Amino acid sequence: MRSLIFNIFSYLTTAFYILTCLLFSFAPGRKALMGALKRYTKFMVWGMRRIVGMEIVVRGKENIPVTGPVIIASKHQSYGDGFVIFSQFDDLSFVTGDHLERYWGIKRLLSKMNAVVIDSCGGSDSQAKMEKQAASIRSEGRRLLIFPEGHLSRIGRHHKYRKGVWHLQQDFNCPVIPVANTLGQRWNQTDWQKFSGKAIIEFLEPIQPGLDKDVFMAQLQDRIESRSIELLDLDDLGALNLDDIGKLEENSTALAKRLAREAEEA
Repeated sequence: MRSLIFNIFSYLTTAFYILTCLLFSFAPGRKALMGALKRYTKFMVWGMRRIVGMEIVVRGKENIPVTGPVIIASKHQSYGDGFVIFSQFDDLSFVTGDHLERYWGIKRLLSKMNAVVIDSCGGSDSQAKMEKQAASIRSEGRRLLIFPEGHLSRIGRHHKYRKGVWHLQQDFNCPVIPVANTLGQRWNQTDWQKFSGKAIIEFLEPIQPGLDKDVFMAQLQDRIESRSIELLDLDDLGALNLDDIGKLEENSTALAKRLAREAEEA
């Protein structure tokens, strides 16, 4: 019953704020739109807590520099973790897949928010586009959220990490903050059913610029995946299947594109 009530709440709230944000998108600047977006994410987090019964814990914000640009690289298990992370900041830009542009009005909002929109299946074209769109964010010294797996991951599993986050750090010359989380135990991917219980979002110690690409990627993935597994609530599994812990997940489209790129490089 809680899942049903929350899903209705989510659809109605999202529809209301899409219309509200579309109206604000015609106002000069980004302040009105970003303010409405933060209220939306805070309201969604309120619903997750009050309706579903999620005990959402946010840790490690002291690891985020107070000033200057920073890249926040997070584990991504559902839309819920995006709501929680976004609600923690006043003006957060983000990298997202082009799948969101299929929804009415969203393309205009993403443009107004200065979101970095890329091909969801990656590739060199996506990397170049991401770097170009991120230039204005870097020049303004703002925070940028990226999900380095490029896909929602089933709780316990992970996708192959994409190297775009390293290229962004090279361009920004700023710290990357890895983010571990277990919110997928309570809201797994886009599943209808939600679960009560503890969910943790943890901002980890920053990775400073200057590392070799392969070293950086290995360190980023190890920190996020290891800590996310450590934080799992094994006494209250929720959506977690114990057999999924640590497994690699890759959809057919991404696999085909990756194999094609590797064949070209060979």
